[in-house]
Amino acid sequence: MSDVVIPAGYFVSNDPALLDLVVIHGYLSQSYWAKSIPKPLVEQSIKNSLCWGVYHEGKQVGFARIISDRATFAYLCDVFIVPEHRDRGLSRALVSAIAKHPDLQGLRRWMLVTVDAHGLYEQFGFQPVAQPERHMEIHRQGMYESA
Repeated sequence: MSDVVIPAGYFVSNDPALLDLVVIHGYLSQSYWAKSIPKPLVEQSIKNSLCWGVYHEGKQVGFARIISDRATFAYLCDVFIVPEHRDRGLSRALVSAIAKHPDLQGLRRWMLVTVDAHGLYEQFGFQPVAQPERHMEIHRQGMYESA
């Protein structure tokens, strides 16, 4: 994939000091995948992951995190751009920055789950699971809503 250009006035960073927990929790707690997630869980997930933010005029407008052993496997999750900053190529720039991170090179497997962003991730080589019958999960739907 060729280099992705980020629009003027925006930047992507994986500096943990820049992450805005209020923005991240605010978005995730309203998302379809983490509805009602408690703020302490978001904070813990950030501490235990590689995280990126997208920023505009000093404010965080996007986020993604990677859960990885940094040797063989990575799981891409919690990817978002706030609605008022969408359709500017920011998701593509964010995923591109993640894919280029030195700690994530040479991994055997990357995984993610998405309802509606297949086209974005296909640009980076993601494909449907080749042998879904081999994959298993424990999924506790609505877990955060009962907390």
